[in-house]
Amino acid sequence: MEYNLADLFESVVDVVPDREALVHIDHPGTGAERRLTYAELDAAANRVAHHLTDSGIRPGEHLGLHLYNGVEYLQTVLGCLKARIVPVNVNYRYVEEELVYLYRDADLVALVFDAEFGGRVAAALPRTPALRHLLRVGGPAPDAPAAPAVPAVPAVPAVPAVPAVDFAEAEAAASPGRGFPARSGDDQFIIYTGGTTGMPKGVMWRQEDLFFAGLGGGAPTGEPVKSPEEVAERVAAGGDGITFFPTPPLMHGTATLTAFICFHFGQRIVIHSKFVPQEVLRTIEKEKVTSVALVGDAMLRPLIDALEGPMKGTDCSSLFSVSSSGAVMSETVRAQFQALVPNALLLDNFGSSESGFNGTATADSGLERGFRIEVNSRTRVVDPVTHEPVAVGEPGRIAQRGHVPLGYYNDPGATAETFFEKDGERWVLLGDMATVDEEGVVTVLGRGSQCINTGGEKVYPEEVEQALKSHPDVYDALVAGVPDETWGNHVAAVVQLREGAGRPSLDEIRTHCRTYLAGYKIPRQLVITESVRRSPSGKADYRWARSVAAEAAEGARAPRRR
Repeated sequence: MEYNLADLFESVVDVVPDREALVHIDHPGTGAERRLTYAELDAAANRVAHHLTDSGIRPGEHLGLHLYNGVEYLQTVLGCLKARIVPVNVNYRYVEEELVYLYRDADLVALVFDAEFGGRVAAALPRTPALRHLLRVGGPAPDAPAAPAVPAVPAVPAVPAVPAVDFAEAEAAASPGRGFPARSGDDQFIIYTGGTTGMPKGVMWRQEDLFFAGLGGGAPTGEPVKSPEEVAERVAAGGDGITFFPTPPLMHGTATLTAFICFHFGQRIVIHSKFVPQEVLRTIEKEKVTSVALVGDAMLRPLIDALEGPMKGTDCSSLFSVSSSGAVMSETVRAQFQALVPNALLLDNFGSSESGFNGTATADSGLERGFRIEVNSRTRVVDPVTHEPVAVGEPGRIAQRGHVPLGYYNDPGATAETFFEKDGERWVLLGDMATVDEEGVVTVLGRGSQCINTGGEKVYPEEVEQALKSHPDVYDALVAGVPDETWGNHVAAVVQLREGAGRPSLDEIRTHCRTYLAGYKIPRQLVITESVRRSPSGKADYRWARSVAAEAAEGARAPRRR
């Protein structure tokens, strides 16, 4: 056996077949749920794998997952891995043009999609001829009805039905047994980036590299396994009782990787179709959840609101840890949650689609000292040109060596810019700027691509956002640079206020921020918006923030030109 994710999953199934593996609560609040043991999930994945291979999908070809969270998502990922088909995540918020780009860029030949997205899928199909096999989860969508027996004369042309196979019917007709050819640690797993700062790119991972870099080598909190067989041996020797609850969409790497970490421990995972804060808390209480994964303040703050309001008194005593990756939990929000759930350990993890896991924030990370992380032995801060380690206190870019991806799919240019070899090892150069101190603790400054150059000084949005979110009236905030005749760019804050809060002025916001930030970092423009736009997982949409701020700045200048 090799470090192949399907092999490892099957080895765990064989030692704890009757242990509960997956609980899916569909449309929280309705009570609808599915529960599968490891043996049942294995058989369900086998059925998908056999259907795909019987339909002519070959090893190495790419299948897209255009789905909400559900049994079908994890079942299909596992089925792909069993049949050596490459799973590719699809952002379910994408509209037609974005879907056409991703379907074509990823060279998808098959797609599993929720019926709700049928209209968008149908619209994209004429320009994605390589997409030859579709599986629809659920009944035909209202926006993509089957053609009526007697043609009607609608006021608006109907969207054509998607020529798809019904997922449930395909599953029922396929074999639940295994019987697959041998697999390899070289088999691929592709994770498309969120695309909030540019067009999404497909990160190509060898499964062995992803196992060690993104899944902790079978033991994220301990020593990695020394052989593939050791994963199942540890599961057989241990017990159950741990319940993982990834609350972001599985289409983002954080949630899917959390599921595989759970499987490698032989434990139970709970998922919801969508993030609904009150239902998340009900599930924590009902299922005795021990570990929640989320993405920053955008998910943690609504949980706080619910615990302080309609869900006050919810029993969260089972909760051992709450971990965030992809966005920082600000110091103010962490303190609020800790006061409500004192037994939970809050972990701000740092990683990316290109690196997996790099480290965890220190106890003193926050407004005063910045986002400080204790990194693993494979992570360095290097000069982006020479790739040499930077001196203490000097800015550089975070890089990782060893188990790193093969590159970006269909993008040799970006691959050459991001991946390099040094001293016989493969490295990935991340977009995050940082410094390192004498103890090796790394202070993350922010994404280099989002850095604001104002009057010759560099400002990283994340630092300003932390200060903004500590203001009592601010619920959420994004920071962007807006062109400025005097400063080149000025710092603009796009802010969502708390419900019922007063409307602070720019001067009030600036006075508050001056407690934490140097003068050149303080926003010169304040835009108050109904809601801050983020991805479904909570990641910042800086393109949107920059556009909103620039439009507001242009509107403010217009009267002076008349």
